Amino acid sequence: MTSSEVWDEETAGRYDTTFAEKFAPEVLDPAVDFLTRLAGSGAALEFAIGTGRVAIPLVARGVPVTGIELSASMVAQLRRKADEETLPVIVGDMTTTTVPGEFSLVFLVWNSISNLRAQAEQVDCFRNAARHLGPGGRFVIELWTPPVRRLPPGQRAVPVSTGDRHLVLDTYDLATQQCTSRHYWHEADGTVRYDSGSFRYVWPAECDLMAQLAGLELENRYADWDGSPFISDSESHISVWRKPLAGRA
Repeated sequence: MTSSEVWDEETAGRYDTTFAEKFAPEVLDPAVDFLTRLAGSGAALEFAIGTGRVAIPLVARGVPVTGIELSASMVAQLRRKADEETLPVIVGDMTTTTVPGEFSLVFLVWNSISNLRAQAEQVDCFRNAARHLGPGGRFVIELWTPPVRRLPPGQRAVPVSTGDRHLVLDTYDLATQQCTSRHYWHEADGTVRYDSGSFRYVWPAECDLMAQLAGLELENRYADWDGSPFISDSESHISVWRKPLAGRA
């Protein structure tokens, strides 16, 4: 078991509704387009597959997808939408769990590598991705860039979302790269629901070193799924590392 927090039955049950904006076509379609192109005629493996937000439309595009997911409750929600034959999933952690076969694409979306709260576990995640890739295969992650430049001296909290329905405050420990997101949801009945999650943030250059340790090479980095250039002010990145072709040093 890794240091990741595990989604329980209650949280998993409301996941698709709580994060409905992530299922919107304008958000989801560019990611599916991007991953379909990279998978080509091969198969894909998704780490932290969740309820199948990305995997199910990817399968609909003709890409065979297998998933690894730590939370059995999240897999139960996925099973309401896709059966085991259509979308096989193994319950386990993404640092050590292996599945049969060789993949042209391994992917990990929406900041999920940060759920691993130890650097060594994040390194193991890269190594596990490389283990599953065939020569020339790609590992793709979607990850936010920590907004620590917003922190004035002595302040630890950064407002991430200040919408009418959803308030998010992130607190950072710059020495350990730990982050806690505190969510305040304004419900329709006037009540406020609180939730929180803890993460370890990772810098793009740190990801590249993890990839190097796993025998992967940086191929491309973008600011979003549409392929916008990644610059110093980008708030997130889509990074693609490639496993060298057989016979290369």
